[in-house]
Amino acid sequence: MRTIVIKAVFFDFYGTLGRFFPPREQVQAKALSAFGYTVARDGLVRGYALADEFMGHANAGDQPMNRLQGQARLDFFAQYEQIILREAGVDVDLATARRVWAKVQEQPYGMALYDDAIPTLQVLKERGLILGLLSNIGRESRQLTDTHGLTPYLDFAVTSAEIGSNKPHPPMFLAALERAGVQPQEALHVGDSYVSDVQGARNVGINAVLVDREGVNGNAGDCPKIRGLMEVVDYV
Repeated sequence: MRTIVIKAVFFDFYGTLGRFFPPREQVQAKALSAFGYTVARDGLVRGYALADEFMGHANAGDQPMNRLQGQARLDFFAQYEQIILREAGVDVDLATARRVWAKVQEQPYGMALYDDAIPTLQVLKERGLILGLLSNIGRESRQLTDTHGLTPYLDFAVTSAEIGSNKPHPPMFLAALERAGVQPQEALHVGDSYVSDVQGARNVGINAVLVDREGVNGNAGDCPKIRGLMEVVDYV
């Protein structure tokens, strides 16, 4: 039986509430076709899962991805792309991976909410929970929430651009607790990165649930996992 009542739920944005549109696997496949590669979607899904964890580990260090500039940034994304391709069955050197990543960036894409994002937020809001958004995205929170119609459902949002620190480091989580006015054990954080979201939340005492929509994150056996956001309701 739960002894602590959850009063606040914090959500990651990318991979949790929102996604690339068109889907990034589709964008990647189109870019790869220019180099003569044809790959299966499942391989790209697994590749992106591994590459995202690579990014999570980078953000956990002293040189988070969004602070990298120039050649260092190009090198990072060459490695990121190489991980995606390797898991999809395409083994290339870093120079080729860098060219593929450049082609990916040429493809037009935007961001869209997952279909279950607003319905889940609506249910939680109706239950009286405090709702927050925590994102490593490099722009202001109000711009992000207004663009995607999230503002009416959220009590607050914080981004790395505003806090000056990325998940999994504590400042963003601590800022969320302060704005929500709750103790760590009274909060639940929901995100798709084991390193950035689950470990980051747990490091300050916040409960965590991992979003694994594709069922590809097999390295997170020590935390609850969900395939869709409405499952969050079961944890509050």
